[in-house]
Amino acid sequence: MMMCGVIAAEPWPNHTIKFVVGFGPGGANDLVARVAAEAASKQLGQTIIVENKPGAGSVLGADYVAKSANDGYTFFVGASGTLTNALIKSSMPYKEGDLVPVGFLAVSPSIIVVAANSKMNQLKDLVALSKESKGLNFSTAGTGSTPHFVVEMLKLNTGGKYEVIPYKSGSEGMLAVISSQVDATSEASPVVIPQIQGGKLKAIASTWNKRISALPNVPTAKELGYPEVFIGHWAGLYAPKGTPDDVLEKMNQAINAGLKTEAVTNRLVPQGIEPIPGSITDFVKFLAEEKGRLAPIIKKSNMKDD
Repeated sequence: MMMCGVIAAEPWPNHTIKFVVGFGPGGANDLVARVAAEAASKQLGQTIIVENKPGAGSVLGADYVAKSANDGYTFFVGASGTLTNALIKSSMPYKEGDLVPVGFLAVSPSIIVVAANSKMNQLKDLVALSKESKGLNFSTAGTGSTPHFVVEMLKLNTGGKYEVIPYKSGSEGMLAVISSQVDATSEASPVVIPQIQGGKLKAIASTWNKRISALPNVPTAKELGYPEVFIGHWAGLYAPKGTPDDVLEKMNQAINAGLKTEAVTNRLVPQGIEPIPGSITDFVKFLAEEKGRLAPIIKKSNMKDD
């Protein structure tokens, strides 16, 4: 007797999942991706590997995932460039809607820093120096980087003279401050905290909306009277368009459960990274608000692709 019928698909996930990072190993985005992958893997009972595909301000990695199979086995760990690249670059290899939000992972607040021996001790000192005849030099990690947004926010909201000095990476921009080649920069907390603790840099403000656990004595720009100077090095998870809703929801639940564990908190918080669990809706809302805030800054400051 012949058996007829449809063979049910195996439940997701039934083999290895991949998290793609659009930057090289060792940065804040990569670190968050690896911690989140390990934590979600334990929740799902399936291996999650991290693959680095750096280039073009994370566009290469994002494009790879946007064009991957939408079967729930390839995800992208995006940063602010996932939102802003399309507003800055003259052309993009994929459409904005080709990646769909899965969940917020974490944020590394950007910390405005000066050399340890700088005469600047507070954000108001930096603003005052920017209004002197020479103005102030501020290093960035290139057009559209988070430090670039910080300096443009300072320009628009303080009226000072800021000379933007682009470097190839945030680490290079930070070293330029340590060696007094430039006056200041703003970089991700995991990048600058070791240099602050080592006495090579001085933190004068955080650009997130609350103080971070690793630097409790560093006030936010908002506390200091500059609420418009607000941005962070955030990381969030995306999937290719068309990935089944139930898969998106299961992955969201897995990363949320993982981010709430003591093991993840103990790994991220001391480095200045704050886990931010939340629903898909929460992440979608954040992205819309962030795009609404940053798009006018891009336009006013005439940010263009390098």
